[in-house]
Amino acid sequence: MAEPTGRREVKQERAVRTRAAIMRAAAEVFAECGFSGAAVTKIAQRAGVTLGAMYFHFESKEALAREIVREQPKRVKPPYEAQGLQHAVDVTLTWAHQVLRDPYLLAGARLVMEQELFIGPEWNSHRQWTQVMAQDLAVALGRRELRKGVDINAVARFVVYACTGAQMHANLETGRQDLPARVRELWHTLLPGIATPSVIGRLHLDDSRGLVPSEKG
Repeated sequence: MAEPTGRREVKQERAVRTRAAIMRAAAEVFAECGFSGAAVTKIAQRAGVTLGAMYFHFESKEALAREIVREQPKRVKPPYEAQGLQHAVDVTLTWAHQVLRDPYLLAGARLVMEQELFIGPEWNSHRQWTQVMAQDLAVALGRRELRKGVDINAVARFVVYACTGAQMHANLETGRQDLPARVRELWHTLLPGIATPSVIGRLHLDDSRGLVPSEKG
């Protein structure tokens, strides 16, 4: 006999909630302990589920870490509509602010140096973020915002490498509190070499570009 639709939907909703709880717990534990130091028992306890329930949704700790890394770009949503260079700036500033409080982004920041333990180079966070930046820079090129001869893939890689380094040093020196300022400094240094002067004058690099309205003031 087929299971009643209502009961099936309740089970599906419960499964979605359980999976989300496991993901958040894993993000918190990875952010605190790194990949090597994160125990699956601690993740299950933090999520309030049994080990069996955790392994039902994720076959291994590696699978959990991969899922969290792959989710990183989806969690960074700039508060303003923009295209091209402005959107690239907004993405990095939004990330710099969100990483201070979002356990998923904090986990990504902590996991960045251990990615070879759970994910291949074709899917790691460097490759993902480089693609995000390259897409914005391709739009900028089409809008004639970039200087002639700029290699958008090289610039995309540079921005990702610089943001990664800024995050690591900010964590060591200020607990990441000055990360947004470091990202703004990065763009102030880079833009004269890649952007046309008229575009530079129109770009916004202030803190508000990475803050949702409720966080301002």
